[in-house]
Amino acid sequence: MAKQYYIDFYLTLDALDSWDTAARTPALVAPGNRDRLPASPGQICSRRARATSPLPRAAWATSGRSWNPAPHRIVKAPPETNITDLTIILGNKAYSSWSLRGWLLLKQTGAPFAEVVVPLDRPETHAQILRHSPSGRVPALRAGADTVWDSLAIAEYLNERFPGAGLWPEDAAARAFARAVSAEMHAGFAALRRQMPMDLRRSPGAPQTPGGQTGADVARILAIWKACRDRFAHDGDFLFGRFCAADAFYAPVVTRFITYGVPLEGRAKAYSDAVMSWPAMGEWIAAAKAEPWIIDNP
Repeated sequence: MAKQYYIDFYLTLDALDSWDTAARTPALVAPGNRDRLPASPGQICSRRARATSPLPRAAWATSGRSWNPAPHRIVKAPPETNITDLTIILGNKAYSSWSLRGWLLLKQTGAPFAEVVVPLDRPETHAQILRHSPSGRVPALRAGADTVWDSLAIAEYLNERFPGAGLWPEDAAARAFARAVSAEMHAGFAALRRQMPMDLRRSPGAPQTPGGQTGADVARILAIWKACRDRFAHDGDFLFGRFCAADAFYAPVVTRFITYGVPLEGRAKAYSDAVMSWPAMGEWIAAAKAEPWIIDNP
């Protein structure tokens, strides 16, 4: 793909018909000739014309006079502007905790994206997911011809492509800690997953304190939250103050604690409230409750 550049000029619809095949750029109107633009504002496409060459050799629309574009600054487009074809493949929003994690990460970038939801727990589910994800699991992210699967890989991919989204903390120590607790969530807590599957259709249960290995998982998660909040949450309500990828990884656990009545107090309760009041979570939960698919024992 050719590198993208933006040039600070006006581009008219008429200019699109004048295409320099050597430079592969449309004819542009120089700033000094803006008085010659069409009177109708509808004929002006954009003040930031896109080119595929740092010094385009287009036939400049300057009423026959030559014009040198060199004095004008040409800036390489930031990576965020080059991605317009993102699609995330998800399972049922009511039950797929890993899908929620990938979706929250993508939502945080602010980039437009499409969704493909594959109903889970059906005979055709695995084959349908394999059409999009080589692992046969969700979430998977399509970016043009590329596919990224696994939620941690998606987090790192999006962090590289959207560095301004703040998916990891800026401070090196906080960033290392956030990656560590996210990896622990990614790899562990099997008992909690088994005994407390995410179910956004289920009404919150009576308060209960889990025992056994599930109780040990709950205690470890609460200890992680406390360590993050005590050490790093100085400027916000999330684990590291401002939202980061670690919050996307623990957001489904917040819903589990609410659904299964795990008692929360102090900063853990405040963190739970912050996650549940986050607009992106509200959007996901509303969509989950509107889905037509119901799994009796997710």
